[in-house]
Amino acid sequence: MNTAEKTARRELSLAQSLAGCAVFLASVVLVSLLGGMMTASSVSTWYQTLAKPSFNPPDWVFAPVWSALYLMMALAAWRVWRMEARGRGAALALFYGQLAANLGWSALFFGLRSPGWALAEIALLLVLIVLTMRAFWRIDTVAGALFVPYLLWTAYATLLNASIVFLN
Repeated sequence: MNTAEKTARRELSLAQSLAGCAVFLASVVLVSLLGGMMTASSVSTWYQTLAKPSFNPPDWVFAPVWSALYLMMALAAWRVWRMEARGRGAALALFYGQLAANLGWSALFFGLRSPGWALAEIALLLVLIVLTMRAFWRIDTVAGALFVPYLLWTAYATLLNASIVFLN
């Protein structure tokens, strides 16, 4: 049985659908802004003093990549929210859990300047991303697929984080 047979789109007015989308966009924008505030104070000072691996991207890469990832996350959550499906509430709870863990990584790595604790936390984040992606995939394959770039980027970020712990 495919996803279309297991779930159906809820009957929502255009205004309701747009309002739902706005909630998910606001959620990721809030996390982005809070994470950015924690990051900004450390990137130009403390972070520049750290030894980094040769595969560390230039600083300018992070903002556009994260902007795209946050947009895809919001779109995925909105797609799941619009569906009548068993497990939708749990999937959206996982979404907000991984979003909180995402912010937690910024707080630990940049806010507290603790790459070691951030490495432990990003491992939790990876698990939450996989669980969210799997839950989304069961409801809407497009929503699940929208999490794949986020999973890949976070896996790469985990390798960067581990390298920074090792090098410093």
